[in-house]
Amino acid sequence: METYFVITLLLVFLGAFIQTATGFGMAVVAAPVLIIIYPELIPGPLIVVGLVLALINAFKYREHISWASLQSAIIGLVPGTLAGAMLLYLFDVAQFSIFVGVVVLLAVMISLLPIKIDETPNRLLMAGFISGFLGTSSGIGGPPLALLWQHQKAHLVRANLAVFMVVSCLMSLLIQIPIGYMSMQHVYLALPLLPASYLGYRSAIFFVEYLSQKMVRSLSLLLCSLAGFGTIYSSLVSV
Repeated sequence: METYFVITLLLVFLGAFIQTATGFGMAVVAAPVLIIIYPELIPGPLIVVGLVLALINAFKYREHISWASLQSAIIGLVPGTLAGAMLLYLFDVAQFSIFVGVVVLLAVMISLLPIKIDETPNRLLMAGFISGFLGTSSGIGGPPLALLWQHQKAHLVRANLAVFMVVSCLMSLLIQIPIGYMSMQHVYLALPLLPASYLGYRSAIFFVEYLSQKMVRSLSLLLCSLAGFGTIYSSLVSV
């Protein structure tokens, strides 16, 4: 058990490092392993850790927040989160997650083409909806907005994703309370992980200034690819 706890701390540290550098990544890095070695941490406690990290990053990059972009994305987040929660009760989530993984991988492939998809209020609304939908139903809410914002300046991406994550995490936790996935016991499980998350954040701060916009975009696309493959793999294993 001690070995698993050390692995857990390392995963949270790495997840916080990557999320601070790119804007998202905690769930992509930590969740696939934690659900095997420490399932009690999924989803509630890890969301609590992600919420604290998102608050820290939102404050750090507050000068780069674009409220105009976030408004449409957050409006879409609300119905998307509710739709994702409904899906958990009505359908086979394992089979649906395979579809989610394929969609994410297709989006990455499209992003690699020599075209640029500009953000518009309607596209932000749709990306926010899909993020809420996927985040609640499969735990990979970051890729849709990350793909839409991939050509923006790195600090803007980090700032906007951080604020979006704050709202998304709060909504997810509120939904999980009445169905028993979030309680004070889950908060207690999250507390020992917070120092590792903060250390990951502090370590990343030393490096982010040396990451070019192109490198941040490449890391984001890599994380989206890992999220897609990881979702498909975990779904096939659980079927």
